[in-house]
Amino acid sequence: MISRIRAYLGKRTLDSASRKKISFLERLIGESIQQPQYFLRALRHRSRLIEDGLDDIESYEQLEFLGDAVLDLVVTEMLFELYPDRNEGFMTKLRSRLVREDTLAELSRKLGLPSYIEVGARVRTQGIELKNSVLCDIFEAVIGAIYKDLGYKASQKFIRNVYTTHISISDASTTQDNYKSLLLEYTQARKLAVPEYIVAAETGPDHDKTFEISVRINEQVFGKGKAKNKKKAEQAAARETLEELQSEKLS
Repeated sequence: MISRIRAYLGKRTLDSASRKKISFLERLIGESIQQPQYFLRALRHRSRLIEDGLDDIESYEQLEFLGDAVLDLVVTEMLFELYPDRNEGFMTKLRSRLVREDTLAELSRKLGLPSYIEVGARVRTQGIELKNSVLCDIFEAVIGAIYKDLGYKASQKFIRNVYTTHISISDASTTQDNYKSLLLEYTQARKLAVPEYIVAAETGPDHDKTFEISVRINEQVFGKGKAKNKKKAEQAAARETLEELQSEKLS
C-alpha cells in the first residue's frame, strides 16, 4: 500500500508530457509503474543530456545494456520451450533473428514508441528517433526499465506478449536471410572463387553514411547493395548476386 501511495505521489509531481508517457507505457506493459524515472530515462536520447544538464547515465544507454541481457534470456527460454529437440546451433541462429536490430526496431514501431522518444532540439529535425539503431536501443531500454522497476516476471511477461502478438517465431525459424552464407555455399558447391565484397562508394556525412557494396567472383562483378552500414549492404549485394547466379550459369 505504501509503495502504491509513493508511486501515485511521484507521478503527480511529473509534468503533463511525462505523465502522458508514463500512462502510455502503463497501458503498453499492463502494469502500474512504481518508479517513473527509469521509464523516462529509457525514452531519452543522449542528445538531450547537454540541454538539460543531465549526467551521462540519464539517457537510455545504460538501461539498454540491461534490457539487452534480459531480452536474450527470455527469448532463449521461449526457444527452449518451443524447440526442445533442436540443437544449440539452430536456437542460436533463430535467437539472432529474433533480437537483431531490424526486428527490435520494427517492434518499437508497432508498439508506438517513436512518438515518445526525447531528442535534443538541435537534432530534432534529423529524424534520429526514427533510425533503426535508436529504435532497437529504445525497445531494449524499456525492457531494462521494466526489470529495474517491476522485476523479472513483469519483464518476461512483457517480452512474451510482444513476441506472441507481433512475431511469428515459426516463420522466423524457416527464414533463410543470411545471404552471404548462402552465396558462399553456392559458390563452393560449384567450385567458384570465394566472393569478394568491395566498397564501390560511400556517400553522405560521417554521421549518416550510405555504403554501396559490390560482389566480385572470378574477377567478374555481380550484384550491388546499398545500406546505411556495410553489413546490410553486403547482405543486399549477396542476395542480388545469388539471384543472378541462379538465373544464369557463370561463364
